[in-house]
Amino acid sequence: MALLTEEHLRWVGTSDPPVTVEISRRDIVKYATATEQRQAKYLVGDEAPPMFIFNLFAQIPTMDDIRADGLARRTGAGPSLPLKRMMAGGTNVELHRPIRAGDVLTATRTLVAMSEKEGRSGPLIFLEYQTDVVDADGNAVMSDHQTGIAR
Repeated sequence: MALLTEEHLRWVGTSDPPVTVEISRRDIVKYATATEQRQAKYLVGDEAPPMFIFNLFAQIPTMDDIRADGLARRTGAGPSLPLKRMMAGGTNVELHRPIRAGDVLTATRTLVAMSEKEGRSGPLIFLEYQTDVVDADGNAVMSDHQTGIAR
């Protein structure tokens, strides 16, 4: 029995609204200090460490948006799925250039594929997202392809 309906599959190709942030030297220095980066270019805020970008666009939920299990309620592109337990399935990140103080970056996340398979313990639904981050001139800064698995 198929779990994914035509309604579910219509979500493929939809994107979350773009999120834009301006990178400050102070943000870079705070991140570098908190993550014990030792290179001077990070500690003075000239350039952000590579992992700096990963939570840069995260939306912090309000207390009302947190479920009983402590996780944020579902947000963003994608349908409500018949399988509710989510786990990470993998990620492929490509950093195109360093992030620097003063950069204005825009991230757009798109649901690019959805499929289902039968696993040993039951059905699985695979969601694939592509996040592209560009600078103010439209030049690529980062590309991230993530797979989420519902079970």
